[in-house]
Amino acid sequence: HGIGRGGRTPFVVDPVAASRAGEPLLRPDALDALRHGAFPRATLVTPNLDEVRLLTGVEARTRDDLLDAAKAIHDYGPEWVLIKSGHLPDDPECVDLLFDGAEAELLPGPRYATVHTHGAGDVFASAITAALAKGASMPDAVRAGKRFVTRSVAHAYSLGAGFGPVSTFWRVSPRSF
Repeated sequence: HGIGRGGRTPFVVDPVAASRAGEPLLRPDALDALRHGAFPRATLVTPNLDEVRLLTGVEARTRDDLLDAAKAIHDYGPEWVLIKSGHLPDDPECVDLLFDGAEAELLPGPRYATVHTHGAGDVFASAITAALAKGASMPDAVRAGKRFVTRSVAHAYSLGAGFGPVSTFWRVSPRSF
């Protein structure tokens, strides 16, 4: 169920390693620590496309490239990989890919016309972690996380200037009743 390899508590690693513009946020030695320290111990690693590029050199530009990206991250040893492809150019949907080293599952979702997506990747990883903590299997936890972050993006709002955050409060907003 929600237990990782060898009966361990699930360990989800969201490698916040690239800015929204794709620029590195970590020094090379920190990237190496992710690759060789955290990833081999992880139950799930959840990079976005820019993080995949920084960590592996694999550049995913289409849906067809997502499996190569997942395999490149999986080679570092995590049990599962979720490639978050919300920044995939020219795709009408937000399609993520879950990979266990043998089988891959595409997880399509709507793409919203908004720039207010700050924190979406963090929310996605956190929602997955919460579902795993409640005992869900990895595929079910990722599907639940996908539903949660999709609703969070759908209810996103502007907050000051620039890119606004996703709204994790959609469940308690008056619009949800």
